[in-house]
Amino acid sequence: MFHMIINGFVDILTVVNLLWIVFGTLLGIIIGAIPGLTATMGVALLLPLTFGMDTLPAISMLLGIYCGGMYGGSITAILINTPGTPAAAATSLDGYPLAKKGQAGKALKMAIFSSTVGGLFSALMLILIAPQLAKLALKFGPPEYFALVLLGLTVIAGISGKSLTKGLIAGSLGLLMSCIGLDPMLGMPRLTFGNIYLSSGLSTVPVLIGLFAIAEILENSEKIGVQGKKLTLHKISGDQRVSFKEFKSHFLTMIKGSLIGTYIGIIPGIGSGVSAFVSYNEAKRSSKHPENFGKGEMAGVVASESANNGATGATLIPLLTLGIPGDVVTAVLLGAFMIQGLTPGPLLFRDHGSTIFAIFAGFILINIVMFIFGLTGVKYFALVNNLPAELLYSVIFVMCAVGAFAVDNSLFNVLVVLIFGLAGYLFRKLEIPGGPFLIAFLLGPLFESNMRRTVILYDGNMLQIVKSPIAMFFLILCAISLFFIIRNNSQLKKIERN
Repeated sequence: MFHMIINGFVDILTVVNLLWIVFGTLLGIIIGAIPGLTATMGVALLLPLTFGMDTLPAISMLLGIYCGGMYGGSITAILINTPGTPAAAATSLDGYPLAKKGQAGKALKMAIFSSTVGGLFSALMLILIAPQLAKLALKFGPPEYFALVLLGLTVIAGISGKSLTKGLIAGSLGLLMSCIGLDPMLGMPRLTFGNIYLSSGLSTVPVLIGLFAIAEILENSEKIGVQGKKLTLHKISGDQRVSFKEFKSHFLTMIKGSLIGTYIGIIPGIGSGVSAFVSYNEAKRSSKHPENFGKGEMAGVVASESANNGATGATLIPLLTLGIPGDVVTAVLLGAFMIQGLTPGPLLFRDHGSTIFAIFAGFILINIVMFIFGLTGVKYFALVNNLPAELLYSVIFVMCAVGAFAVDNSLFNVLVVLIFGLAGYLFRKLEIPGGPFLIAFLLGPLFESNMRRTVILYDGNMLQIVKSPIAMFFLILCAISLFFIIRNNSQLKKIERN
């Protein structure tokens, strides 16, 4: 493994790869720092750009957007009490009070320290755990994959938000949309209504762009002229340096947050947002002065930022080894890997081992680049909010249309983007989460084909699945995953009430 990771660094350390890593990470930080724009939107928006790119620069750029966006959300969370990403919501609880005290610079620096520690820790876990898990996955057949995809569908419960019912509705619609096209077993057209463009099903990229990017644009466009285009920042005063003593005093909290983020990130469906709040709650519980939390306690920033970045590498573990996205962003990345001819799953490490370890090396470099940008330009990123909102969203809208058209040079894909953009906008108005729709849409074909193969294999008696220890293991994990989702949601609600 050590030899392969060294070779991975040799492969990734080229001028072209480094330039794309720098570009993706910087763009991710900027996107994350803009309220309303998320890492998911950034990855979905840049996904069409990867069609004409080689594998390493394409995946490295998207991972840079992912990691950079996760950290970038803390900038506006601290400066203006507006989390750039959902994962940064816990950061604002103490980050903004610190900014009001004139300690925004110190809070931002501690945030980048914590984010880097969490990111590098998750990268280490990714390297150590993912290949071993892939070896086990080589023994999979239709029953094992059926149980595995069923486990992946429990993600719907984890990202359903406040209403599980609305999450299930979104997931059901996603499964329905995944049925469009030819039957995988019989080759008969389904739900095409005679439209030849639907024969091959809905293309993933236009659905992603419409559901996230266009919906974000439509929702945020409502606010133009209501809240104003410019935001006033609190003045930074006093000594903003983070001493080694201060860093050392919070290092244990960073490690604890990284562990929590990695642990929760591996479980599909929980994600960085929940891990940040769980880590924040643990830091408050174990603190000698819990009464200071919410009033400008640096440990609160450290706990949340180390946890949400600790989840970045962990969410890639089920994606790469099992083909199951750990959260919404990795669901988009699943499409990126497939575009590059890499099908996430147990065979990925056997067939493309050198490429995967080069991606691992790139993931480490991304966190280092993120640290450099965060430390040197931390106080300037928020200036992006001063851009005219009309110009910003107009440019993004045009990029969405061009990106969808570029998938296969079809105007039909532009129509799909607009339809799913309106659907995503309607989802937000009705408070229906888009994540469950996306997860179900991506996993629907895998679920259907493996379920039908399993039924044929067992002559219609699905109870025979108990003969497969691996399948039973995943079915048990389904129950455990649902238990953790319910428990963590309960903890999150308690934190919100407090």
